[in-house]
Amino acid sequence: MRSKILLFPIGFALLAACRPEDPVPKPRAYARVDTPASHSYQLFDQEAFPYSFEYPTYARISRDKLVFDKSPDNPYWLNINFPSIGNGVIYLSYKTINGTQTLEKLLDDAHFMSYYHTKRADYQIPYDFKNEYGVNGYLYEWGGEAASKYQFVATDSLHHFIRGALYFDVTPNADSLKPLNDFLKQDIQHLLKTMRWK
Repeated sequence: MRSKILLFPIGFALLAACRPEDPVPKPRAYARVDTPASHSYQLFDQEAFPYSFEYPTYARISRDKLVFDKSPDNPYWLNINFPSIGNGVIYLSYKTINGTQTLEKLLDDAHFMSYYHTKRADYQIPYDFKNEYGVNGYLYEWGGEAASKYQFVATDSLHHFIRGALYFDVTPNADSLKPLNDFLKQDIQHLLKTMRWK
């Protein structure tokens, strides 16, 4: 009987000691994303397309199904997907320069869509480029919390016009996306350096 009386306070003390502590929330953080060790490229050169370029071996090209299903007259719009790099996507839209789609109108539309980001961006830096294949245009770099860090325009000023933009399927946060944007900037520059018209 005496042992039962002693066990009761000991048992009560053990149960009281096992009471869970008040939960403490973990600090906010972002998932770590590892980028490939180096940049390597492959050629996109499909016969039906009026352009070709080199793109990363760790990327996948797909047709922009949303656009193609609604408007099959845009068969040359592509997505360059980076599933292992934050699910980033470079959206490429192609237009033929003609009487209704003049170079001036296409440039105005591209500038309007690019400058839409000024609402959230801290700054914008335009870079001109011209590659050895006669492709020229602009690469825009946006700073701050813009939805797209890099956007570009590539053209021959006579027949071909491409607009591109890099997006990630996350809420824009310049700090967390910085390593991914920094890594993919080189791939975008390589794409523009190797783009050519057919």
